[in-house]
Parts: sequence; structure tokens; C-alpha cells
Amino acid sequence: MPLNKVKAFLDVHGTKYVAISHSKAFTAQGIAAIAHISGRELAKTVIVSLDGDLAMAVLPASYQVDLEELRRRTGVRTAELATEREFKQYFPDCETGAMPPFGNLYGIPVYVDETLCEDREIAFNAGSHYELIKMAYADFERLVKPEVMDFSSAQAAHVLV
Repeated sequence: MPLNKVKAFLDVHGTKYVAISHSKAFTAQGIAAIAHISGRELAKTVIVSLDGDLAMAVLPASYQVDLEELRRRTGVRTAELATEREFKQYFPDCETGAMPPFGNLYGIPVYVDETLCEDREIAFNAGSHYELIKMAYADFERLVKPEVMDFSSAQAAHVLV
């Protein structure tokens, strides 16, 4: 069960969190609606390829990744969405599209859009399409140590999930 890896990590670090079970959903906005969580508070994890290396772009569910802005801010030559084939083997304990934003557990750097820093709490997929974790953003930042920058847009968020 994917949730166990994230929960074990949070428990080892004495972090307070709530595990939320919900009916199966595949889009970030759909999950937010089912779980009664604001699309801005639900963090989605988008796997990107930066100069051929995988990274996590973590942003509110109601936003989309601006790949050109991410490329510019990270200083790489190319930034594109990673294909499932490129990243699936890095997350053997997760359902595709439901990876938690803990790149540190998978050896992948994490970039967080600065809009998430404005939320006291965030919720995110815990490795499956039916489980979420809700926790303080400050604890997430302390444990993951993401690089925070502005790389998202609130328009047409339904396009990228």
C-alpha cells in the first residue's frame, strides 16, 4: 500500500498529518472536489524532464506548469513534461499520476510553486488515486527542502494534471 511509505516517513520525523480516503479519482481537480479541499490547497505533482533529468514540479491543483518559466528559473536548456515511460520505474510503489511530492524519497529534486507557500496546510496524493495526506506546509517544506519559485499559471489548469 503506497500510503505506508509516506506515513512511515512522516511518523519517523514526528510530523502531524491526516490521511484522507476518498473514492477513486484521476484528476487533481476531481480529487479536490471529492475530498472537499480547495483546488489551491491540493498540491499536484507533475513529473518534468529538465535537460533530460527528472524533477517534480509541485503546484496547486487549480494551476498548470509554465514549462518555459520553469526552464528559465532553473537555468536549464530544455523543460518538458516527462512521459510515463520515462518516470514510471522510479515510483514502483505508486499508481501512475498519484506520486506524492516527496522527491527526497525517490532521489528526484522537487520544485514548489511559490503559491503553495501561501497555504497553511496542503493536501496531496499519497501514492494512489484514493488516498490523500493533509499536513502543514511548513512541515512539508522542512522535510522535503524543495526549491521554491514561481512557475505556474492559474489559467487552463484542466489541461495538465
